[in-house]
Amino acid sequence: MDKKNSSNIGHNKKSLLNSPVEHIDIKSFDARKIIDGMSKMSFTSRDTARAAGIFNEMLADKDCSIFLTLAGSTSAGGCMNLYTDLVKNNMIDAIVATGASIIDMDFFEALGFKHYQGSQFQDDTELRKNYIDRIYDTYIDEEELQACDQAICDVANKMEPKSYTSREFIKELGKYLKTNAKKKGSLIEAAYDNDVPIFCPAFTDSSAGFGLVMHQEQNPDKHLTIDSVREFRELTEIKLQSKQSGLLMIGGGVPKNFVQDTVVCAELLGKKVDMHKYAIQITVADTRDGACSSSTLKEASSWGKVDVTKEQMVFAEATSVLPLIASDAYHRAHWKNRQKRSFQKIFT
Repeated sequence: MDKKNSSNIGHNKKSLLNSPVEHIDIKSFDARKIIDGMSKMSFTSRDTARAAGIFNEMLADKDCSIFLTLAGSTSAGGCMNLYTDLVKNNMIDAIVATGASIIDMDFFEALGFKHYQGSQFQDDTELRKNYIDRIYDTYIDEEELQACDQAICDVANKMEPKSYTSREFIKELGKYLKTNAKKKGSLIEAAYDNDVPIFCPAFTDSSAGFGLVMHQEQNPDKHLTIDSVREFRELTEIKLQSKQSGLLMIGGGVPKNFVQDTVVCAELLGKKVDMHKYAIQITVADTRDGACSSSTLKEASSWGKVDVTKEQMVFAEATSVLPLIASDAYHRAHWKNRQKRSFQKIFT
């Protein structure tokens, strides 16, 4: 590429990446009056208010361990600090997520990079010429994303070559960020500080996968690998050590199904466990193809995974309703009386 063309691309790229996404602060506003008002409405408003009520019941139930599942791009879209606040304020005990949510978004920003506001109508050919990736109306610098891949490789190269669960590897990333983070307060770092385990059952479907492929290519004879079977057993152990459990599920897919399957897994191991007592799912997925990005909550009850008494589907784009639910729960403050689980410690 000649210098003239390179200069033009650099200029275009700078103009496209000029408005960073700012992450919402659930502590800065009190959504209780909004949620109370929505409870007297209909449609998605009432569903949202009922979901908020169930989340507060989870927090007030002294026997309930709470699992957060993340799929989709809400972290890139402005909810990154929201998830960190849930961890810091003892409102979440374990996390099951896609690799993209944890690595391409959270770890990515912890390295000092940003997501940018853009447009869903932008010419994607122009974006590709400028090495910019698009998530609907949000942009990512592909060169920075490749630096994230490289950071994963660098961390892996310093670890003992053996099998790890994604939880173990992400814990190492938390340790790495304690001294190397350019942006403090990431979800990975907060989880590390508060002994909240993070599981990514499809870990390699992300920047983690690219980084680990590079690691194995550089170390063909002695390299680490990810043991997803053992992490299923680890997550099931958390369910076994929980008298009751509640699910706050953003999106669906693998994280949602993975945490629900712990009930079935425990039974197959000959252990007696209750179904998940509480469950909330916020999704835009449809049910008519038999999926809803992994079964509706009532449907999951037929599999023996989720109790139908305290469950709520909220069919909404999560960044539009989750800040209200989380702010409402933060300001009602049931979390102040919760016992800290510190589930990370059961694996050490």
